Amino acid sequence: MRRWVLFGMCLVLGACAASIGLAPPPNLYRAGTNYPEARVPQSLRTAEPKIFYMTDRVFDGSDYGYDRSQSMAFGAATVKFGRDLDWAELLNRTRADSNENISTLWVPEFEEIVRFEATPLPYERRDGRLRHQPDSRAKYDEQTGQFQAVIANEIRQTGNKRLLIYIHGFNTDFEDSLTTIANMWHFAGRQTVPISFTWPAGNGAGPLGYFRDRDAGTFSVHHTKEFLRMLAAIPEVEQIDFIAHSRGTDVATTALRELMIEARGRGIHPKLALKAGTLIMAAPDLDVDIVRQRLQAELFSEAFEQINLYINPQDGALRLSAYLTRSVRLGALRDEDLQEGELALLAKEGLVHLIRVEDVRGGFGHAYFRDNPAVLSDVVLALRTRAFPGGTLRPLDQDENGLWVLHSNYPLDRLPDISIFEEREIERENR
Repeated sequence: MRRWVLFGMCLVLGACAASIGLAPPPNLYRAGTNYPEARVPQSLRTAEPKIFYMTDRVFDGSDYGYDRSQSMAFGAATVKFGRDLDWAELLNRTRADSNENISTLWVPEFEEIVRFEATPLPYERRDGRLRHQPDSRAKYDEQTGQFQAVIANEIRQTGNKRLLIYIHGFNTDFEDSLTTIANMWHFAGRQTVPISFTWPAGNGAGPLGYFRDRDAGTFSVHHTKEFLRMLAAIPEVEQIDFIAHSRGTDVATTALRELMIEARGRGIHPKLALKAGTLIMAAPDLDVDIVRQRLQAELFSEAFEQINLYINPQDGALRLSAYLTRSVRLGALRDEDLQEGELALLAKEGLVHLIRVEDVRGGFGHAYFRDNPAVLSDVVLALRTRAFPGGTLRPLDQDENGLWVLHSNYPLDRLPDISIFEEREIERENR
């Protein structure tokens, strides 16, 4: 019996890697309404957009694989929606009432723009302190400036002053990390600069591959911190939103937590230091008790406008993760896993929103954030309107315990025309 259980684990834990197609349109765009076509910058009205990436995967001459690199690489990739679509055809297939599908998103080409010095940088003891050697530090700072200049130029060209960072999960390859963020960014209205931080996941399927990927994620925490520091230091950047999935939530929250501690040590409010906006954690593969002690107890949420946690108690991949680690996983949280008064405390705090996704089908219930029309609708609303759950712009319901519930037909008839809201926001900003 145990042999069959392990065989099933190999199948499920290998399921995070899959060919990425254009997701079914969010319910939000039913009948062609609500997509902000007029607000998409002219340079971004294309079915072959540019998606930026930062990675610490080893480049083998043709692709970035799953081996670890001591140095980061920054670049830009072209992501194609289908084979020969133009912008008008892509918009048509973005509507929920369209019967036309896009078979796949793919990456025909990418270019490495900046290769950073390997870390740790060489250091020495001077004047009783450990300091980086001046030459290596100067090279690294020069490379940082080159990276920041590219992002600043993109902001100037598009007018998009917000960034959207995606940090993927277990068993995800380089191309899938790019096509996934392209999906999310497109449906969110292309009003941000999209960047995938792609760490060296993909170390094989099954339990051994899972634990190798866990270590690979830990390896990438330092590079993630460096990446986020560099972004926050760009004057043109106004705000940074995050989407993290599965094991990527551990990479993201560990790096962000350490940066928060650093900011507090310098006497700076974490939100100002990080320029952090919305944090979206989909199917988070995190130990619930560790989250309580390392995030909640240390007031992690004060660094963000809001944190949206999407959970599915039937998530097959996270149930197997719980079996392997013998711990409750945050993304598969059940009512009985909550401590007394926990939801009331979160409600009083007002920044962390637990959202249970109903009627998840396919893919072991783990990749719903990118292919479920209801979840996509709420992610888009959170990013576009900055609204909290339960209001007019995000009409989520609550169950008897106070947990937010995302029904499969959300939001449909309960949503007003959000383009009117966005026009008012623009007018307010221009006054």
